[in-house]
Amino acid sequence: MQYLLLNIQSIHNFVTFCDTSPMKGVLICGGLGTRLRPLTEVTNKSLLPIYDQPLIFYPLQTLLSGGITEIIVITGPENIDQMTGFLGSGSKFNCKFTYRVQDEPKGIAQALGMAEEFAAGDSICALLGDNIYFDNISQYIRAFKDGGHIFVKQVQDPKRFGVVEVDGDKVVSIEEKPEQPRSNLAQTGCYLYDNSCFEFIRTMQPSARGELEITDVTKWYLENNKLGYSVLQDEWIDAGTFESLHHAAVLVRERKLAAAKPAVEQAVSAA
Repeated sequence: MQYLLLNIQSIHNFVTFCDTSPMKGVLICGGLGTRLRPLTEVTNKSLLPIYDQPLIFYPLQTLLSGGITEIIVITGPENIDQMTGFLGSGSKFNCKFTYRVQDEPKGIAQALGMAEEFAAGDSICALLGDNIYFDNISQYIRAFKDGGHIFVKQVQDPKRFGVVEVDGDKVVSIEEKPEQPRSNLAQTGCYLYDNSCFEFIRTMQPSARGELEITDVTKWYLENNKLGYSVLQDEWIDAGTFESLHHAAVLVRERKLAAAKPAVEQAVSAA
């Protein structure tokens, strides 16, 4: 998508002319990034390069294109200085950043719960800092009203993900990394929730692996008949491994070169 090809300055200009949203953004950049060691012993995985830009630019751009200009960044204590030093106040992106430290990686839902005071009663768009969306999902972010809404993608290895079963326009079930998946639709790392998500998070208990699971938050909306979904048509990448990090860089490079080709050809023709 064209919006993936922006740089810092064009992001700033783009957001300047976009209508803002009352929704707040939550960029979750915690975790230890163990699958990307030793790179993540140097920096947070969200600051690793994807071709010519840091990984975090891509989820950030998803939030900004949805009109969200108030964003909280949640990360671990080992990388908070690098994160704040790089992103700053948000002025260079025409937005405002708030920061919170997740002292221990106790799950995505725990990180989201830390944003309750920041949300101040508003709905939130929570986005994992290592997810890249090649679909432009800004229309769904801007149209969101209440309940919950998730984005799913057909994958070849659904056992690695939270698997979503649907029937028509309704979500039927969600299972976290099942041995026998009921579908090939994976829940991706963007979650639209109204403010009631925080009420549920406060009552949650840790899973068997000692974390507050974001899948359980989504299930809560499903059980209350308040969950919608959209199927992604273009590429989606969870850039948490060396292979997915490389694949993301290759795709971004290919699309940038393809987008630049007509301009180059026109310049050559005019010479």
